[in-house]
Amino acid sequence: MPAFGASVTQTHRRTKSNGAVSDHIDPHDAAFRKYSLNNLVTMDTTNLSTLSANGDAIIEKRKHKVCIATCNRADYSKLGPIMIAIEKDPDMILQTIVLGCHLIDDYGSTYRLIEQDGLNIDSRLHTIVRGEDEAAMVESIGLAMVKLPDVLLRLQPDILVVHGDRFDALSLAATAALMNIRILHIEGGEVSGTIDDSIRHAITKLSHYHICCTERAHSRLLAMCEDNERIMLAGCTSYDMLLTAKVRDCDDLIHKWVGPEAEKQDYIIALQHPVTTNIKHSITMFGLMLDALLTFDKKVVILFPNIDAGSKEMTRIMRLKGIEHHPNFRPAKHIPFEEFIILVANAGCMIGNSSAGVREAGAFGTPVVNLGSRQTGRETGENVLHCREADTTQKILHSLEIQYQKQFPPSYIYGDGHAIPRIIKFLKNIDVDKEIQKGFVFPPMPESISKDIDHILETQSALAVDMGGTQLRVAIVSNEGEIKHLESRSTPDNNESRLRTLMEMLVDASQKAIGLSCRILGVGISTGGRVNPREGIVMHATKAIEGWNNIDLRTPISSKLHLPVWVDNDGNCAALGEKKFGFGKNSANFITIATGTGIGGGYIQDGKLLHGTNFCAAELGHTKVSMDGPECLCGGRGCLESYSSGGALQREAKALMKEGGLVVNGMKIGAKEEITAKHLIQSAKLGNTKAQAVLNIGARALATATISLLHILNPSMIVLSGHFAPIYHEEVSKTINREALDSAKGVEIKVSELKEPALLGAASLVLEYATRRTY
Repeated sequence: MPAFGASVTQTHRRTKSNGAVSDHIDPHDAAFRKYSLNNLVTMDTTNLSTLSANGDAIIEKRKHKVCIATCNRADYSKLGPIMIAIEKDPDMILQTIVLGCHLIDDYGSTYRLIEQDGLNIDSRLHTIVRGEDEAAMVESIGLAMVKLPDVLLRLQPDILVVHGDRFDALSLAATAALMNIRILHIEGGEVSGTIDDSIRHAITKLSHYHICCTERAHSRLLAMCEDNERIMLAGCTSYDMLLTAKVRDCDDLIHKWVGPEAEKQDYIIALQHPVTTNIKHSITMFGLMLDALLTFDKKVVILFPNIDAGSKEMTRIMRLKGIEHHPNFRPAKHIPFEEFIILVANAGCMIGNSSAGVREAGAFGTPVVNLGSRQTGRETGENVLHCREADTTQKILHSLEIQYQKQFPPSYIYGDGHAIPRIIKFLKNIDVDKEIQKGFVFPPMPESISKDIDHILETQSALAVDMGGTQLRVAIVSNEGEIKHLESRSTPDNNESRLRTLMEMLVDASQKAIGLSCRILGVGISTGGRVNPREGIVMHATKAIEGWNNIDLRTPISSKLHLPVWVDNDGNCAALGEKKFGFGKNSANFITIATGTGIGGGYIQDGKLLHGTNFCAAELGHTKVSMDGPECLCGGRGCLESYSSGGALQREAKALMKEGGLVVNGMKIGAKEEITAKHLIQSAKLGNTKAQAVLNIGARALATATISLLHILNPSMIVLSGHFAPIYHEEVSKTINREALDSAKGVEIKVSELKEPALLGAASLVLEYATRRTY
């Protein structure tokens, strides 16, 4: 029986055929001995202890050895920032493996980018079997798995980081899993619509930890039985660069890649890869795209496809059509990522099936035509038009005509610019001494997912703005409708001061959100007047906010905060708030009537807010309830607002006061106190019949307008909100039951229970859209 500790350091002794004994070093034992000794040396220098002045050992925290494997130009754009951050961190050691297309000249020999960033490459593995067909892809996976064990045995990483859904990444994950190395997978849980999904999900099941970019991806990982405590929703790392990049001063760069005469938005970026589940169709579609681009006759920067099966045929089609020598086309094997995003930001359109059209282009609102099925499962912003069939040149050409040079707001579905620090914190919190065995969390799934900041998850929230005539309020509102923070200031009297004050309050709230562990998904603004929600512009406001006309709120706020911004009028916001947080949760068709200084409203039809052709649908305050009647602020007569609004009640209260008929026993009004609607209500409650008569007229006017709405639109419910809703409710219900058609009498008339309808409505602009699109 050999002595423990000796079996790996002594040579094997083999008996020759003549009975002599010879010393023979088994190659496996030699390798094991070599790598074990190397590992011990590494641990001596990085992991163990130093001596204090009196000679005692001081135990230091062991540095994490994080190995990042990068396979091509695309994944390095995501992994590179993480690698640089790890290199700078004193508590971690970066190890780098380069394989795949990085080392092929036809694809730009992009490993040089890593060297240019000042990073050391620990191992270069030539793993690609050329042929660009299905068999070559499989052989490449096998070749990588033959070469990787020696490298990983030498490096002995604590954590291996792999990215995405490429076949190279699958070979890395399978090898590391079998070698009991912890795997961190980046961008798991996403859906793109091709074989990539199968590869990505296979890597997910092999991986121990996960970085995902969207809430929907996070939900899919949970549905795949992954442990929530090992998942971090960080956003896409490329957005850390996108949202800070200076993309406007770029004429020289455009001239470099597009041509000396090129201008901003006067060129197209084309980037299409093979779809390995239907290679023949994807090659045909590539040819149709080139034909469409030739017909469209614009400058085109076209990148060569990746190395998937079918790429060789696609390159051949480019050459057959003369693309490499056509004056309108500029082919490129590789464009550095920091230059590529500037080209994307300033392009008139992007076409193809690259994920860059879904992710990077969305951050700039660049129009995109996505061809075929390769990205149809991914979450997209408004800027993406899908041409799923793409089976004729005419379809693709028509899509280009629709999208080219069109303007879209930026979307931040995939990130907020802070992914890298989240990932570094997550990596450092991994216990590399803990048992490596992976566990699964099987259904039933927990009803509520922990969003504790210790798990590096945050509460989905919105910045909500209530732009009133007297008060400007900004709140942080959670997805559950909880107001986490509220600040109120007096509304300034000119537009410049209003915008400056609003921006200051939003910046302050953004900073407070960090301490409250709130992830801000966007900004929602509720304001009086007519609003163009598509452009985020206040077209013209009520007299309560004098001069608040033709104000672009979206552009300056989005540029400052790097957040999407939604704007709508206060009546529509009241309806959306009711749909998200109130009685409208389970109703597809209802009307909200907002009673305040004016009268507004919103109409939800088939679950969607109705804006109308000129964005003035549900202007209920100017519904006519009388042929003549009092004069309205709009200049007309007999409007609902001239009877039932706070302004109308104030007018009648002042008239009663002048006649001496307002004040009754129990009331006190100061000599300089302004008469308002509240005095009228107080007087009516104390038994003043004249005051009550005024309120009854207001209620009947509101009921008359409501009956018209019931007869025309036939909603399932009417929700009264605002200050006067409880005052009017009883009389409105009685009048409807007395005067409406039988078919309308059964409709529920409810008083909203929302305490802050304006702020909750503004928040719902963000939360309904952003969580549906899923950030």
